Parts: sequence; C-alpha cells; structure tokens
Amino acid sequence: MKVAGTISTVALTLLLGIGVPAYAQHEQQGEKQDHPQQQQSKHEQAKPEQQHAQQQQHARQQQRQDQNKQQQRAQQQQRQDQNNRQQHAQQQQRQDQNKQQQHALQQQRQDQNNQQQHAQQQQRQDQNNRQQHAQQRGNERPQRTQEQQRVQQTAWQEHRSQRWDSDHRNWQQRGGYNGYRIPDDRYRGYFGRDHGFRIYGLPFMVVGGYPRFQYEGYWISMVDPWPEYWGNDWYDNDDVYVTYVDNGYYLYNRRYPNVGMAISISM
Repeated sequence: MKVAGTISTVALTLLLGIGVPAYAQHEQQGEKQDHPQQQQSKHEQAKPEQQHAQQQQHARQQQRQDQNKQQQRAQQQQRQDQNNRQQHAQQQQRQDQNKQQQHALQQQRQDQNNQQQHAQQQQRQDQNNRQQHAQQRGNERPQRTQEQQRVQQTAWQEHRSQRWDSDHRNWQQRGGYNGYRIPDDRYRGYFGRDHGFRIYGLPFMVVGGYPRFQYEGYWISMVDPWPEYWGNDWYDNDDVYVTYVDNGYYLYNRRYPNVGMAISISM
C-alpha cells in the first residue's frame, strides 16, 4: 500500500511538473497574443492625440502665417500712406511755391507798373512845368537895351557860316569831346529832344568871339557856326534843344531838325 501511495505521489508530482510548465507556456502565449492587441489599442489611442497635436501645430502655423500676412499688409498700407503723405506734401509744397512765385511776379509787375505810371506822371508834370516856365519866360521877354541887342546880333551874325558843309565839323572830327558832362538826372530832366527852349532872354555873353548863353545853370558855348540858310533871328524865335549824340553835345533847331551844331558845356 505504501508503495502504491508512493507511486501515486510520484505520478502526481510528474503530472504537476509537466502540467505547470505547459500551463505557464500557455499563459505566456496568451499574454503574447494579448500584447499586440494591447499595443494596437495603445496605438489607436495615440492616433487622436497625434492628430490633435498636428492640428494644433497646423493651426499655430496658420495663425503665424495670418499674422505675417496682416503685418505685411499693415506695413504695405503704412508705406503707401507715407508715400501718399509725401506726395501730397510735395504737391502742396510745389503749389505753395507756384503761388509764391505767381504772387511775387504779380507784385513785381504791379510795382513796375506803378513805377512806370509814377515816372510817366512825373515826366508829364515836369514837361508841363517846363512848358509853363518857358511860356512865362516867353511872355515876360525881358527887355534888352539897344546896346545889348546890338552886341548879341553882331556876335551871332559873325558866327554865321558861309558854307555849312565845309565849315561844320562834328566832335569825332574835332578829336572827341573833353568838356563838362551833365549828370544823368539833370540831363533827363532838362535836356534831350523832349526839352525845347528859346535862347531869347537867357543870360548871354561873348567869349573869344563865340556866343555863349546860360540854360538851367549851365553855360552853352557855340563851337560850330550856324548854317547860312537859317533865319536871321532864329536864336530869338526858334525852339532849340541840347542833346548828347555820337560822344558829344549838339544844339538842334526844331525848325531844321537834321542839323546839329557842336557845342561845349561848362558850369
């Protein structure tokens, strides 16, 4: 009986020793079979998270792109606004400059017109004054004594040319004028073609046989003889004027405007 029990115990032990490893191996195989499923399940669980992360990353990239685009548009708009402001400022500056130039030109033209009008008025007034003064002197016609009249007539007649073409010489032929020169303002006011006068009644003297008379503070001495075809009393009745031409002073008779006699001016 003990032998049989011992054999049973041994057999049971052998069975258990054989069955336990087999069971363990079966368990391991079961675990191996279950492990891919678990890994697949974890992988499947990881997919949404990865997709979510990718979506967030894509959203951040899209946001950055949108921000960059907005910044670029803002910078472009800013540059465009600056360019517009600069162009507007330049246009305004040019307009202001044009207005200032136009205003300056208008003011200049107005000043010139005013000066011309004033000069013309002054000239007309001076002419009127001279005409009135000449008329007054003509009307007054100071009385000369017979001796004075005889001296003047003798001086003028002795200074009459016998042949004007050969007796006359201009200042170039005489070597140039070297006498006194009338200041420009005085010349414009009392001399020239527009300022006629008569010799009659003016202070008169004879120097070296040549007649000399005083006009507006200047002594006018005859250098040339006067033409033989002029009237005998032209110095009393004809209007004359003194002008500066061809680098010298000449006396012209309005009755014979093409003839100028060389004269000399002194104080």
